[in-house]
Amino acid sequence: MVSSKSRGGEVGCLLLSLLLLAAGEARSSQVHYSVPEEAKHGTFVGRIAQDLGLELAELVPRLFRVASKGRGDLLEVNLQNGILFVNSRIDREELCGRSAECSIHLEVIVDRPLQVFHVAVEVKDINDNPPVFPVTVKTIRFHESRLLDSRFPLEGAFDADVGVNALLSYKLSSSEFFFLDIQTNDELSQSLSLVLRKSLDREETAEINLLLVATDRGKPELTGTVQLLIKVLDVNDNEPTFDQSVYKVQLLENIANGSLVIKLNSSDADEGSNSEIVYSFSGDVSPNIKTKFKIDPSSGEIRTKGQLDYEEVKSYEIQVIAYDNGTPPMSGHCKISVKLVDINDNTPEVSITSLSLPIREDAPLGTVIALITVSDRDSGANGQVTCTLTPHDFFKLVSTFKNYYSLVLDSALDRENLANYEVGVTARDGGSPSLSTTATVFVEVSDVNDNAPAFAQPEYTVFVKENNPPGCHIFTVSARDADAQENALVSYSLVERRVGERALSSYVSVHAESGKVYALQPLDHEELELLQFQVSARDAGVPPLGSNVTLQVFVLDENDNAPALLLPGPGGGAGALSQRVARSVGAGHVVAKVRAVDADSGYNAWLSYELQPAAGGARSPFRVGLYTGEISTTRALDEADAPRQRLLVLVKDHGEPALTATATVLLSLEDSGQAPKASSRASTGAAGAEAALVDVNVYLIIAICAVSSLLVLTLLLYAALRCSAPPSEGACGPGKPTLVCSSAVGSWSYSQQRRQRVCSGEGPPKADLMAFSPCLPPGPISGDREEQLDVKVDLPAKVSNFKKSFQKCLCF
Repeated sequence: MVSSKSRGGEVGCLLLSLLLLAAGEARSSQVHYSVPEEAKHGTFVGRIAQDLGLELAELVPRLFRVASKGRGDLLEVNLQNGILFVNSRIDREELCGRSAECSIHLEVIVDRPLQVFHVAVEVKDINDNPPVFPVTVKTIRFHESRLLDSRFPLEGAFDADVGVNALLSYKLSSSEFFFLDIQTNDELSQSLSLVLRKSLDREETAEINLLLVATDRGKPELTGTVQLLIKVLDVNDNEPTFDQSVYKVQLLENIANGSLVIKLNSSDADEGSNSEIVYSFSGDVSPNIKTKFKIDPSSGEIRTKGQLDYEEVKSYEIQVIAYDNGTPPMSGHCKISVKLVDINDNTPEVSITSLSLPIREDAPLGTVIALITVSDRDSGANGQVTCTLTPHDFFKLVSTFKNYYSLVLDSALDRENLANYEVGVTARDGGSPSLSTTATVFVEVSDVNDNAPAFAQPEYTVFVKENNPPGCHIFTVSARDADAQENALVSYSLVERRVGERALSSYVSVHAESGKVYALQPLDHEELELLQFQVSARDAGVPPLGSNVTLQVFVLDENDNAPALLLPGPGGGAGALSQRVARSVGAGHVVAKVRAVDADSGYNAWLSYELQPAAGGARSPFRVGLYTGEISTTRALDEADAPRQRLLVLVKDHGEPALTATATVLLSLEDSGQAPKASSRASTGAAGAEAALVDVNVYLIIAICAVSSLLVLTLLLYAALRCSAPPSEGACGPGKPTLVCSSAVGSWSYSQQRRQRVCSGEGPPKADLMAFSPCLPPGPISGDREEQLDVKVDLPAKVSNFKKSFQKCLCF
């Protein structure tokens, strides 16, 4: 922040600097401020929200926060007005020591979307530290025999400030014997010496008191003083001397303990004990130097003592005194300037400051997952850090600022393939050999509902016996969802539709959780042979996803219908079949025919006819065809035969168990003169009917065998598919199907025409599969045209229509 005295002039400079920074360093997103040290609490630093392009209203919703590594709470942001201000006392010397540059680096983080900004606040030095001498009173011993221009080195003052505030000037109080000599080694290092300008005479002046004043160049100027007490000695008149006043030494920071730093060599012009020299550190040497170095009093060797660390102290200045053994002893002085050379002994540090985890599997490319900061305490190339990623198939590192990186998404994620990632972030410095540190970021992928439930196959075929108990379990559907948690929770339901005049839900139901399909009522093969419907599987995700599977339920026939007789009369109702027969007919003459049908199918509808024995065991002159139902004579009739014959014909199907019906046939025997004239015509018609019947039966045999062959192939294919899939029929599942290829003269020849209903999921019941039976006229049974059954039937037309229907059936 600009100080209050020159705030008006520097505000414009600050705004101009911010504009240039925004234009030239937009990619780094860094803002610079400055603030003087020791600023009061609440001191304005800058409008950080405005400078970063953030609206005040979005600071709180986007979780605006400021982080400062190791800087505590020196600065704070008012979220109401977006102003950065001083929160606590800032001491530049405590914060940065003697460093020429001192800045507080802030990381400003906002979410939704995640952004990071880098703000540098420079702490300006003020002249708040006066120069300080190591001691307040320093005693100096000068021999009276010292030559003019003899020098005595003085320890300069120390100013904790930097820059011009640390530049010192010295002034010595007036004296006729001494003056102050100042030699500048570099910008901040000065060598002070007290120089003798006039010969001393202890008998005239035994002590001299001087005042040395150090003044810095700050505004206002601050001063420090030390009192110099000079005692004049009257003995040994030659002091030890060094060949250099300042020795410069460079050491590696990892030098071994006890290594030689330098071997000092001083000389004394005196002889005897006055030339024997003892070396020691100056009394003004700091305790830190004494813990790091040691000096041999006799040889003058200075060796290391303890571990040196360039990152802690970069240089040392050691004051050494050489005393002779004269009386009084004389001393010589020198300074050893030790500079440490940095080596690569610090591994980089990796810090993960912000994480956006878990990450959705449909997150867009470029999504920021984590913010990573790397640092190295070394200097130069040893402190230059590069950051790499392992592996880098799905993620990458983007450098946002020096030593700041963002871990971003680089490839599309799929939680179903891999739900967790371990990403290694390796920081490597530029030293030789280089050092590295690896940190692991665990990235968890959260699920989204992107997979619909899937069935193992698109449709299933189920066989169920008719007359099943209500609520019977007939099948179980199962769908798998590759998602997780509620996205993988599957529920089942029927795809509702109409089956004829009734709703599908009146026939079957499906359990929402288990997928078990139940038959709600007994199924009737004669009413419904195929029930085709769809079951929907839907997950619990948002939005939900679903899929359908088709179930084809074939209702298998059981022998639950007894044969039904077709007797003459209105509607073919119940009663006896009456027929008049001439006694003159010969053996094998057809006198009547019993017709019956069975509502079942296959073997259950294949009828046979048996003539029941007469009462009393009398042999009847009549017989019945096993599969045709035709009653014919076994011999020629004679007068001994009773004029009225009562025959009982048992009609039986081939089901298990077999069901039967009994037909009563009443035959009246008459003389040939009473036979109707139409007998000849009836005989002729009967002969034609028999010939037509033979043709019809040939086609019927072919049709039955073809349909049976198709049925066998279908069942074999179904059995192969079922063997490769787990069984899922219910407890009342289908039994073993029965294949029928009946005789040419079986009861199917006289079955009623029936349409097989096929109920599918695409619409109303269809009637494309039909079985046809010819309506053949009975044989010549009476001369009365009104009592004959279907005498007017056009038999050739019936046969022709059957052939066309049979060809249509084969095409189907």
